[in-house]
Amino acid sequence: MDAERLIAVSRHALAGSAEPLDVIAEACQAQALAQAIGDRLAIGGPQELRGEARELGEAGGRGCGLPDQPGLCRGGIRAGGLSGVMDTRGALAGLGTLLGEVGIALVAVACATDEEGLYWQCIEAIDAADESSDRVGALLRRLSAREREGGRRFEGAG
Repeated sequence: MDAERLIAVSRHALAGSAEPLDVIAEACQAQALAQAIGDRLAIGGPQELRGEARELGEAGGRGCGLPDQPGLCRGGIRAGGLSGVMDTRGALAGLGTLLGEVGIALVAVACATDEEGLYWQCIEAIDAADESSDRVGALLRRLSAREREGGRRFEGAG
């Protein structure tokens, strides 16, 4: 499945997450998607983006250290179905939006919980989403600079 479609599915799933553990699971899904997109662009994306894309992949990989996270076991990790990144800018913009929404949802869970463990899990996930979001922003700035210099738009890594 194309990156933009996976992002849309993830945004929809996050919006429908009513339980705190579902929000945490969707945060993990988003981080896995950031890792997959970063890795895909690092291998086959525009040459000028490969180093920063590798950093996005690494940041996404640090985002959720619990592979047995509730919610991930049920449907598996969506990012495993990534077939390509057809529109680099569109995918990165969508991923940035998703990561922002994840951060907002995690803040809401952290503020509403009395469980210390869940609170700190949210804080760690917020930090991870923020780091991935920073990497996405850097990639988008690099794309904009290269497009201004060369007058071209980058297509993706299929």
